[in-house]
Amino acid sequence: MRLPALLTWLAFPVYIWQGLGVRRRTTRMLPAQGPVMHEIAGGAPAISLLVLGDSSAASVGIGHSENGLAAQLAVLISQRTGQAVRWRAAGFNSATSGQIRDHVLPNLSADPWTHIVLAIGTNDTKNFHSVPRFKKEFGGLLYALRAKWPEARVVWSPVLEFTRAPAMPPLLGKILEIRAAEMNRMGERLCLERGAVPAPRLPITDPEAGFASDGFHASEAGYRAWAEHLVGLVLNA
Repeated sequence: MRLPALLTWLAFPVYIWQGLGVRRRTTRMLPAQGPVMHEIAGGAPAISLLVLGDSSAASVGIGHSENGLAAQLAVLISQRTGQAVRWRAAGFNSATSGQIRDHVLPNLSADPWTHIVLAIGTNDTKNFHSVPRFKKEFGGLLYALRAKWPEARVVWSPVLEFTRAPAMPPLLGKILEIRAAEMNRMGERLCLERGAVPAPRLPITDPEAGFASDGFHASEAGYRAWAEHLVGLVLNA
């Protein structure tokens, strides 16, 4: 762990104090209503897309799953390729890399997913997990994914910029952003070592439009921008 991240431990009391304030002020949002699995008609061969991860994979922040990350990404893939797309969103509120590795992945059926998008790491960062812990848990998750779906293209979407989230007080956002940078650096290294593709960070140009009413999760426009950001990498185009 580099020096700036080590120094954030000195700010741990600030993290606790301001974090409790954010939790009190923020309404806990539920996953979007609607299907978590769907198919889009098109040509052969069909593309099978699994979006796996935390609340962003569950489309928390919006009303209906058809406007979430998995559904919008599937639509873009279909439009670009003309192929049929079968998609599933396997997202869970507050999930960390270790929880997805230990409690979700073993219980997913071994459907023949051709493309997997991982949206994970935000809660590892927010919960002040250490970089060595993230290395073990996220790295183990990558190993498990490659073992279960050895031919799938796996793309990891890294931790977003905490300083751009409207719900974050400036100091708390800066503390978490330092830690997010370390998580992303480690995550990119692990992806390259273990057969996954690390995506660039999603640029947040308009926080008011891109975030939901809680100031932390994505809005419909935010999920759309996220899908547009990832589609080329998912298709390796």
